[in-house]
Amino acid sequence: MNTLGLVIEREYTSRVKKKSFILLTILMPFLFVGLAFVPMWLSTIKDSGVKKIAVIDQTGLYAPDLKSSEHYQFQLVGDADTTNYQTQLGNELFAILQITGDLSKNPKAVSLTSGKQTPMDLQSQIENTLSEKVTQQKLDELAASGNVDQAAITQVRNIIESGSHISLSTLKWSKSGDVSETSTTVASIVGMTFTILIYMFIMIYGSMVMQAVMEEKRSRIVEVMISSMKPVNLLIGKIIAIGLVGLTQLLIWAVMVGVLFLAGSSFLGLSQEVMNAQTTANGMEMAADIDAAGIMSMLMTINWVEIAVFFIVYFIGGFVLYASIFAVIGASVDNEQDVQQFMMPVTILLLFAFYAGFYSVQNPDGPLAYWCSFIPFTSPIVMMVRIPFGIPFWQELLSVALLYGTFILISYLAAKIYRVGILMYGKKPTLKEIIKWATYK
Repeated sequence: MNTLGLVIEREYTSRVKKKSFILLTILMPFLFVGLAFVPMWLSTIKDSGVKKIAVIDQTGLYAPDLKSSEHYQFQLVGDADTTNYQTQLGNELFAILQITGDLSKNPKAVSLTSGKQTPMDLQSQIENTLSEKVTQQKLDELAASGNVDQAAITQVRNIIESGSHISLSTLKWSKSGDVSETSTTVASIVGMTFTILIYMFIMIYGSMVMQAVMEEKRSRIVEVMISSMKPVNLLIGKIIAIGLVGLTQLLIWAVMVGVLFLAGSSFLGLSQEVMNAQTTANGMEMAADIDAAGIMSMLMTINWVEIAVFFIVYFIGGFVLYASIFAVIGASVDNEQDVQQFMMPVTILLLFAFYAGFYSVQNPDGPLAYWCSFIPFTSPIVMMVRIPFGIPFWQELLSVALLYGTFILISYLAAKIYRVGILMYGKKPTLKEIIKWATYK
């Protein structure tokens, strides 16, 4: 029993007295709280510019209720022809809001046209304002009718409880003059899907590089391999091979999703025809919740070629950047316990990038999304959220240039550290020693 107690005491005290344990114990609560709330707080900060929205209200009922804020300025204009204002989109105007009829009778008689995907906060602001106005409009009409019986009271209660939700139709105007229906929800889903894919693949295949390096180091097979080739070539070959594995899997997934998507679209189209036939046969008016043509139209407004190209570009840049860091970690340690010490900062950085991308969906032009799009350690994840919403081409080029410039530098330093660390055994290096390895010639 005394021997068991000594073992427990030794194992416990040897670990709790480590500087890494003390620092992580103190700092980790702050890091996790900051990781959860800092991106959320930054996402609420809007860009400094005021976006102007031209309001064309042919009824004259709803424009007075659209109040300007510090971020959006509503300007009532009398011309019902949007052509005069479409040429100003992207310059003086951000969007054109057009109301063509009484929304209490036709909730779809409203549309918002812009040169890019509509931000979710603007869409929600307009929908909520118009919904409140329509609810009040219905209550006023009921009060003017003079009916005070129990049925009228029940109708008032139902109006107040259910409200009158106005679904804003969002349109996208291109410089060629074409106007097509868009969906902020679709753009958000597309952005988040590609963001999750990049985050997941960087974590999975980056860790795979680290595990491969550690396995070769533990088995001492690396000593045989570097006798016939340079350590740098070994590292580059390993990163490229594992990266190609990831791209192969992505390509297979893309083909399968495309086939399933086409099959699903055909099924939705068939279902729509069946529903329309049943509606005609019954002589009833019924609005189908699933409109295959509408969904396809919204999906076609997404620039899939641009997204696919930049997804591959950011995947390669982000993977090589983080894979180089993971390879350095694998070459610097001998066992799984030591990995955790070096993996924690990298994991926190990746989680911050993921949360920044997640919160950027709500505000794709805000400071959080804007600056994280240029920081190389976060840009592969955050940029995939912004691209479906439409951003200037110069921002994409600058982001890619910074990312690839950084990963070239990191890869160069990682190769120098790798050639030393891969032959080090029996001692866990400190961060100072690892930095010193990068200076060896």
